[in-house]
Amino acid sequence: MLISSHDLWLLGEGTHARPYEVFGAHPQTESAVAGTRFALWAPNAQQVWVLGDFNDWKPEAHPMALQGASGIWAVFVPGAVRGQHYQFRVWQSQGAIVMKSDPYAFRTELRPKQASVIEGLQIPRPLAEPGVPQGFHAPISIYEVHCASWRKAEGWRWLSYGELAESLVPYAVEMGFTHLELLPVMEHPFDGSWGYQPVGLYAPTARHGTPGQFRAFVDCAHQHGLGVILDWTPAHFPADLYGLSRFDGTALYEHEDPREGYHPDWHSLIFNLGRPEVRNYLLGNALFWIEQYGIDGVRVDAVASMLYRDYSRPDGQWIANRFGGRENLESIAFLRKLSRRLGEEAPQAITIAEESTSFPLVSRPPSDDLEEGGLGFHYKWNLGWMHDILRYLARDPLYRKFHQRDLTFGLLYAFEENFVLALSHDEVVHGKGSLLGKMPGERWLRFANLRALFGLMWAYPGKKLLFMGSEWASDCEWNHDSFLPWHLLAQGEHLGIQHLVKDLNAVYRAQAPLHQLDHEAAGFEWVAHDDHRQSVIAFLRRDLSGDAVLVVCHFTPVPRPAYRIGVSAEQRWEVILNTDDPRYGGGASIPEAWVAQAVAEPWHGKPFSLAIDLPPLAVLWLRPCAA
Repeated sequence: MLISSHDLWLLGEGTHARPYEVFGAHPQTESAVAGTRFALWAPNAQQVWVLGDFNDWKPEAHPMALQGASGIWAVFVPGAVRGQHYQFRVWQSQGAIVMKSDPYAFRTELRPKQASVIEGLQIPRPLAEPGVPQGFHAPISIYEVHCASWRKAEGWRWLSYGELAESLVPYAVEMGFTHLELLPVMEHPFDGSWGYQPVGLYAPTARHGTPGQFRAFVDCAHQHGLGVILDWTPAHFPADLYGLSRFDGTALYEHEDPREGYHPDWHSLIFNLGRPEVRNYLLGNALFWIEQYGIDGVRVDAVASMLYRDYSRPDGQWIANRFGGRENLESIAFLRKLSRRLGEEAPQAITIAEESTSFPLVSRPPSDDLEEGGLGFHYKWNLGWMHDILRYLARDPLYRKFHQRDLTFGLLYAFEENFVLALSHDEVVHGKGSLLGKMPGERWLRFANLRALFGLMWAYPGKKLLFMGSEWASDCEWNHDSFLPWHLLAQGEHLGIQHLVKDLNAVYRAQAPLHQLDHEAAGFEWVAHDDHRQSVIAFLRRDLSGDAVLVVCHFTPVPRPAYRIGVSAEQRWEVILNTDDPRYGGGASIPEAWVAQAVAEPWHGKPFSLAIDLPPLAVLWLRPCAA
């Protein structure tokens, strides 16, 4: 037996924390002979062979042997070494013989080639290694990136992982972001899926280089104090024949019934999370990226599609759960198990859910009873806030007074979850245009609206995420086949937006009231929310010490001289950020380092008040200062 009985037992019950230490291709020495051990789960196959460079791809040179009754096949091949290509030849249950790539391959060929590459595991990262601050009280500002289209090298070539380390990492650091979030880097056959339909969940895409080079990229980010989060897709996988689809002739990784196993939106297959081996494959994969590459967290894609059996399905095209309901109990149990597994094995890593419904307790701990409690994510994208604020700012300012609720409604639920405010890639594709393009009016109005959006977003409760190019107001929709229009930074308005985002990140990180109590009601207080006529809101953000930042947001293009804001004490307030500052392309209606003195004139239910000249379409941040 090439696999220990203990490993076989854990794999069979789906509790092996690191199944990738058993499955896949592992260079090693057996009886003083160097070679590679291959292992594969294919319980319904009649026979499996491993073919590769090491045996000249001869069909029956190296048959694999079943390991007891486990359904796992294994073989040790002398002379098979790192860097050689291989695939599995599977004689399926119905008699067909197909070539399959290794589900646990740690390295792959570049599409359209389909072979796996012998790589082996790297030395895991020690848990004691200092990480990037990413707790609930920490400032988190995430730069979301699609590596293949951030920039291109000469000759329209993708940047390598090394080139990304030399360019992307210092840029994100200079801009003041705390984390990079990478659209999936797992190997995928179709560029247009952006990585969200992977065939090689355990392999960094060969588009940008080798696994070792990807690990060096992550190391470089950490050396610069920058965290790395990976988008991760356990919801579905593509139906490419060389991948997981009907692997051994049966629906092994997917469901047999298309009402459960086929995703109508993405024409992909859905993982059967009721099978312990499939759960183990995915749970191990999340831990793999954290331990092998030092990843700081995962953002789980399409969680809503996992939670509901009727997601995007008409009546009659879905199967109810055992209680007759629409909730996907297997997915819920899987997500809770994911939270527990990572909490036990990698407590330094964070998990973020892209969940677009009102499913309760997404970012709350699961209870001991897996039928109750939350899903256990650390954070959840606040897609409700995103839709509300973009809908509000898309309106002509003349009519915004009728839609003040879009500005204020989100505070009714802002502390029910630990939210990330996400202006992601999803908002700038599929005909939606750019963020700048969503803003109404002539050119100066669109830029002013975008500056105000960012000023509100960085002051609003919740961590921050911004997709690449939006930080300098790209004026075109994102195209994954091209690259960002960096030439626009030669124009003053775009450069001004970039300066604004850089300053927003700097002040956000420096001012504890703007981030320390992001997920607690004690960190927020309304000052004014009902001035519909003038489209103004004002609120306080507080930290654990009670220190405050006052935020005043004005969403019409008309200046508001001597606008009065209620405050609690007779003290001076200084402007620490003004989105109308001329450095950002604004109109300089308030002098730099402007200070207002509170006077004993009650306002907004407060005993004192400030008179502030509000610039058009602008957000001001103020803090108390010495007399």
